[in-house]
Amino acid sequence: MADKKGFGKRWVGEMPRIGIRPAIDGRMNGVRESLEDQTMDMAKNVAKFLSENVQYPDGSPVECVIADRTIGGVRESALCAEKFAREGVGVSLTVTPCWCYGSETMDMDPLTPKAVWGFNGTERPGAVYLAAVLAAHTQKGLPAFSIYGHDVQDNDDKSIPEDVKEKLLRFARAGLAVAMMRGKSYLSLGGTSMGIGGSIVDQPFFENYLGMRVEAVDMSEFTRRLNEEIYDPKEYEKALKWVKENCREGDDHNPEELQRSREQKDKDWETVVKMTLIGRDLMVGNPKLEEIGYGEEAMGHNAIASGFQGQRQWTDFMPNGDFMEAMLNSSFDWNGIRAPYIMATENDSLNGAVMLFGYLLTNTAQIFADVRTYWSPEAVKRVTGYDLDGRAAGGMIHLINSGAATLDATGMQKKDGKPAMKPFWEITQDEADKCLEATDWYPASTGYFRGGGYSSGFLTKGEMPMTMSRLNIVKGLGPVLQIAEGWTVDIPADVHKTLNERTDPTWPTHWFVPRLTGENAFKDVYSVMANWGANHGAISYGHIGSDLISLAAMLRIPVCMHNVDGAKVFRPSAWSAFGVMEPQGADFRACENFGPAYGQY
Repeated sequence: MADKKGFGKRWVGEMPRIGIRPAIDGRMNGVRESLEDQTMDMAKNVAKFLSENVQYPDGSPVECVIADRTIGGVRESALCAEKFAREGVGVSLTVTPCWCYGSETMDMDPLTPKAVWGFNGTERPGAVYLAAVLAAHTQKGLPAFSIYGHDVQDNDDKSIPEDVKEKLLRFARAGLAVAMMRGKSYLSLGGTSMGIGGSIVDQPFFENYLGMRVEAVDMSEFTRRLNEEIYDPKEYEKALKWVKENCREGDDHNPEELQRSREQKDKDWETVVKMTLIGRDLMVGNPKLEEIGYGEEAMGHNAIASGFQGQRQWTDFMPNGDFMEAMLNSSFDWNGIRAPYIMATENDSLNGAVMLFGYLLTNTAQIFADVRTYWSPEAVKRVTGYDLDGRAAGGMIHLINSGAATLDATGMQKKDGKPAMKPFWEITQDEADKCLEATDWYPASTGYFRGGGYSSGFLTKGEMPMTMSRLNIVKGLGPVLQIAEGWTVDIPADVHKTLNERTDPTWPTHWFVPRLTGENAFKDVYSVMANWGANHGAISYGHIGSDLISLAAMLRIPVCMHNVDGAKVFRPSAWSAFGVMEPQGADFRACENFGPAYGQY
């Protein structure tokens, strides 16, 4: 894996590549020869387009591998498969301008997400091959995505139509997410937190649906590493100095008799900084630990995501995990601007999983929040005297949790002059500084957290497009995904203060309004809240519901609730066979029929 500044070698192995398979009519003595250049050029153009428009989590362009020769039959399919295995291909895209022999040229790897682009032209029947090979994929239980341009192109037109580009990018992003999860770990730091269902970590789900393993480490490992000083001492000194200079301590909102002493608070700062180093080292390792005699600890757990239980067995006597979770989930720290980590509060592994989905699809930091309160316009008027307007006219959802949300969520980063959350390689130092300046670190509420600690407090800027999602596991059915696209909204400062202080003023707030459709769960804002399947949600910058739907189909996870325009829903062609007139039911039936890629759940 590339050792790019701000990312490093976090996980074992190389980044997965996209394999491009140029399929061709195998009939020689005229037919094949006339198509060689056009077919290979099509593959090269697609590879160039994807490398220019899709990035890995380290910011480097995605790498594409093209078969050494066009694929006209089964031997050439096998040669291509051999090369792809050698080159670390994790996503497969077949392209062709012509008729080919379907089952002889198709990709048969059962673990590789697959798509086929059939050129829409009249000289050669690319669409006929597309239909034929997709039928073979469906018949053999190897679903593939169909890519076919809306408009006929001339035979010598090498451009990629806009509608084809959109599907290529959606497939590539989702397919790479599938490939990057495979073989990595979810690190469970502790066990079940306060009886929360998502923190009852379901190992078969991670294994069978995501191709991941679950590593479990008791929270006593934090105690051991704190007591035995198993962290890089030089980095700790650097981190603590940076925290003192950049993390502003807020007012103590605890009753005077429950406030911790200044000595205790100073000690808490030292502990939470050490916890952050330890949590990161447990996830991805740290070669510096080997230098001080801890070779085993230096290796980490190859974790692409993690969760920290915290409550209550830890927080009843030790500082909470809010600082650790907030800083690891952010795109900057004492080492500068860098890629975020994924760490779920309260070890809610199902929220952690969708945070991971959002991260791999966007390369941006993810927000963990309680889906806490629906505020109707009437309730806001009664409490504050203010009439909600604009996007919030129909009410809004208060997303808030103890201060563990990424600081990227302040909205202090900019894109086209508007508040945004960006991949780390696009973030400037000035933007990182402003995120820190917008955040107060309040002494933790000792009613909740008897052991102290610090919680981040900030208000997310409005008018950012956001997608909230959630995985839930249903006994007898398995995992289901919920998606709600919408926006953060601004409300007057005094109104926010009144509403926020009814919950906890020491925690970060995101006022969220979903996009409504007027039907079912999206009839109104209240219905979205009422149909949400758990107490937590993962929030990603941008409207990425379409990408999440494609990813879910690859993972065979049905989507039980979404507000994505039907024209933007992109699933494997086989899904139509399960009820084209009823796409949501078809999704459930198709996912059940084909089942998880990595074994029976």
